[in-house]
Amino acid sequence: MVPVELPELTYSASIVIARSPEDLYDMVSDVTRMGEWSPVCKSCWWDEGASGQSVGAWFTGRNEAPGRDPWETRSRVVAADTGKEFAFAVGGEWTRWGYTFTPVADGTEVTESWAVLPAGVTRFEQRFGDDAAAQLADRAEAARTGIPATLAALKRAAEA
Repeated sequence: MVPVELPELTYSASIVIARSPEDLYDMVSDVTRMGEWSPVCKSCWWDEGASGQSVGAWFTGRNEAPGRDPWETRSRVVAADTGKEFAFAVGGEWTRWGYTFTPVADGTEVTESWAVLPAGVTRFEQRFGDDAAAQLADRAEAARTGIPATLAALKRAAEA
């Protein structure tokens, strides 16, 4: 098998929101609200027995995107530092989504990041074979367009 060149598998963007880091952390770490601002994730709920916004807690998200049937993913919280960082890994190890909160003069700079982890690349190769690079490129493009849209919607909700 000839090695396939993979697309850039990380992306991040930032926005300044006129709220405190703690307020914004509380919004983002309440995954049940993710459907309010994400263009893909329509709803989330904590899995049975999950202790909520703590490292190791699992939740499920329902997603929709053009050209794909709706799908659900389970994610594990991998960072939960109030007012500083909240992050989760889809499938527990496939893709890391994170939010950091940095105080600035006008409020808080919120940075959303996305990265496909090595286990995620392996999963795509196993699931899609020769089409893995194209599938990953589609996900990378979704992150490049979705992250700014998510941040803008979060700003609108937080400043309303």
